[in-house]
Amino acid sequence: MAEPPGPGMTRNTGLEEAIRAVGSLDAFAQALGVAVSTVASWRQVPAEHVPAIESLTGIGRGILRPDLKTMPGAADPCRDETDIARSREYALLGALLLRPPDGQALSRISRIDGSATPLGRAHRTLAEAAASVSAEEVDREYFDLFIGVGRGEIVPYASYYLTGFLNERPLARLRGDLIALGLERVEGRGEPEDHLGSLCEVMSGLAGGLFEATAAEEEAFFSRHLAPWALRCLADIETATAARFYRAVGTVGRVFLEIEAEAFAMEAGRSG
Repeated sequence: MAEPPGPGMTRNTGLEEAIRAVGSLDAFAQALGVAVSTVASWRQVPAEHVPAIESLTGIGRGILRPDLKTMPGAADPCRDETDIARSREYALLGALLLRPPDGQALSRISRIDGSATPLGRAHRTLAEAAASVSAEEVDREYFDLFIGVGRGEIVPYASYYLTGFLNERPLARLRGDLIALGLERVEGRGEPEDHLGSLCEVMSGLAGGLFEATAAEEEAFFSRHLAPWALRCLADIETATAARFYRAVGTVGRVFLEIEAEAFAMEAGRSG
């Protein structure tokens, strides 16, 4: 049962359904990586969380936030199907990189189908990996891979990959660009904004039209904040000693971002 909101507050249908899908308010907040008190204050799903919750629960954005269809710069039914697919791919990567999936999420991932393309084959491998592992095993793997005792095997932050240290200049540049896009730090989330999962969430919002930005701004964000290091990080996840389930996650991410980089380069060539 989902706990009731605070006094004088009423959650909309989309938020209530999302909390019920996960099981409880505590579990919902933990899955999103935000404080329980933050989620308890929501009356509806914040736009920036729609892609992650859509991926986490399987509930469509039309239910989570039907009003977004008419908001400036927001996703709508007429948006290019390729961009919606890209948005969902980024949302899946963001969700898996920011937190280990629970049993329900693993079950959904295990049903992913794939075509004969490189990304489709990577999807099938990810589905097979999800079907062969328990939530407890993935939780331990995530800890060893990204958290560890002192430090995990992989440190998935732009600052670390580009300078060797956390909270360095790449993070400051990112914060400036987020402000320019009208995006604020998610309350209750502890890690710096240059975490690869957080950057995938931003790209999901940009691709899906949930954030008001031009195609040029989307390409610039990718080029500045993912292209210089994300492929290296994903390749490292693929070959990490602790990676089992996450080896397949790394492959999906690497193949997808290679496609993204090529598409952005072609678009830049046409407009140049």
